[in-house]
Amino acid sequence: MPNTNKLSLEFLRAALKLANNPGIDNLLYVSDALIPAKELRGKPCKKKLVYAVTSEKLAERLRKQKHCVVQVPPYDYSRVERVKVALISATSSEKIKDKALIICVTGLMGKPIDTLMQIQVGSSMSAVEGMKFGEGFNSQVMDALIQLALQIGQEGFEGHPIGTILTMGDGEAVMAKSHQLTLNPFQGIPETERNILDPKIREAVKNFSVLDGAFVIREDGVVLAAGRYLTAVDDHVQVPLGMGSRHTAAASISASTQCIALAVSQTSGAVRFFKNGALILELHQSTRRI
Repeated sequence: MPNTNKLSLEFLRAALKLANNPGIDNLLYVSDALIPAKELRGKPCKKKLVYAVTSEKLAERLRKQKHCVVQVPPYDYSRVERVKVALISATSSEKIKDKALIICVTGLMGKPIDTLMQIQVGSSMSAVEGMKFGEGFNSQVMDALIQLALQIGQEGFEGHPIGTILTMGDGEAVMAKSHQLTLNPFQGIPETERNILDPKIREAVKNFSVLDGAFVIREDGVVLAAGRYLTAVDDHVQVPLGMGSRHTAAASISASTQCIALAVSQTSGAVRFFKNGALILELHQSTRRI
């Protein structure tokens, strides 16, 4: 059986060799297992290196060593999702520039690196990810919310189409302008265990989408409630012809608070974004599984 440590080192060296290429702008290294200093010594890729780590203590240590570093949530993501979350964090903090050609290295959390990707920033990122929703809206949380809404629209629940509303931001105001229709399944759960950045919580939200009412989500991704009836009414809100009460409720709550409301259409699976009472973005499903 081959030596795992030796194979990992050879894999790392191959990735560093690729990153040394003058055509590569950045090396995004998504792992808490740091690159040995001797492997970086004298190599051009050292100046291109961007660490993405889960530990705040480790991130601070790297900053003191003058490394470029971003911090990512410590959840059990897939390899591709780990890279995507790190990339969103790095681009939103301008550690990696738009249009950059980058080499990404990662592995499963707590495991040796085993995955290498080449990504052109902008080509693999949707227009949504680069969209400016305003200050206070975390790009990682917004991306997770968008992907969640698209999955609900595409997959439904147990073969049946469903629709829902997800609000993000200004949680206290949204809670004040709504009331509970059913038992809140997230009540009493520690905040650290009900954040939509956690894939397990996103799965729970998909399952609870069968409940009547809206989800209320804070700017940092913490789910405050499910099954909320939105009581805000704004007579000046006008939604496009053909959209029903769900879209009107989403538009109204976005007009009377500082939240962004996502309405998932039960009929088509389309996801529509409302801000300040207006429809600002519309995403249609290319295919549905239901």
